[in-house]
Amino acid sequence: MSSGWLGAQPEKPLTLNPDVPLTYTVQAGDTLWDISTLFLRDPWRWRELWSSNPQVDNPHLIYPGDTLSLRWEAGEPRLGRTDEGVIKLSPSMRASPLDLAIPAIPRQQIGPFLRQHRVAEVIELDRAPYIVAGEAGRLISGVGDTVYGKGAWQTARSYRLVRRAEKLKDPISGEGLGIFVTDVGEARLQNSPSEEGMVALTVAEMREEIRIGDRLLPVIESAVESTYQPQAPETTIDGAYVIAVAGGVTQIGALDIVVINRGARESLRVGDVLAIDHAGERVQDSVTGKQVRLPDKQAGVLMVFSVYERASFGLVLEAKRPLAVGDKLRNP
Repeated sequence: MSSGWLGAQPEKPLTLNPDVPLTYTVQAGDTLWDISTLFLRDPWRWRELWSSNPQVDNPHLIYPGDTLSLRWEAGEPRLGRTDEGVIKLSPSMRASPLDLAIPAIPRQQIGPFLRQHRVAEVIELDRAPYIVAGEAGRLISGVGDTVYGKGAWQTARSYRLVRRAEKLKDPISGEGLGIFVTDVGEARLQNSPSEEGMVALTVAEMREEIRIGDRLLPVIESAVESTYQPQAPETTIDGAYVIAVAGGVTQIGALDIVVINRGARESLRVGDVLAIDHAGERVQDSVTGKQVRLPDKQAGVLMVFSVYERASFGLVLEAKRPLAVGDKLRNP
């Protein structure tokens, strides 16, 4: 598969995988991505498979137990729900609750992740208030404890306690892309700031122990998408790499979350799918005696689910082999 601006060229016909089933019964835990991967070589084109109109924004509502049938329409494969022998290719009224419909991609770890991680600008973090002391000289504090903060406070009464996890840097240009921070808890103001900017706060929530030096950012409720719809990027994404991974793991697999060095500045969007390439190994050329690098191999696929100005978070949807920081990303 080659990279490129898919939206600028005529779409090639959908290609089915070998030996695809003509019918499939939806299982609990399935996603539209799983089912599209079963049928399509290019599963990010799932919307074309699910509808006779590729521009329909809302996917079919399908549920565990539904039977799906493959048919051809004007020479193109289409997948629809089979009801009493009739294939339904458009959404219909259904008594089942919406939250029982299968999602486009697995999203159970995205919401908690976004509440616990973010990319902060260096200047934003450097200017944020910070913890200067714990009650009775404690170096570590927990829920219910009083801590003391100093800084330029905003009008918010509740603040997230965050800690620097990693400084993000572009592996090619060396440009700083922000700070990957982890959320360690929440604290609430007890009083108005003094002339020196000092306040007392109560620790209301903690994921890790609260330490001196932890920064405080105002609580901002970020919207988590109820559904994510995988799609090919609108533009060619060049020079993209996996630059960090959540959780400190060294080998990245399916459903792990990674940080990439491209964002809104490069026209990356929520839902964009990128292929992950593993760099080819260096081997000895027996004829010349020199080291040569083997071609890169596609090793997986990820979907972008949160976009910042110069960096983004991605969820690994497929991993054919262990992935690693430094793997290349490209248009599928």
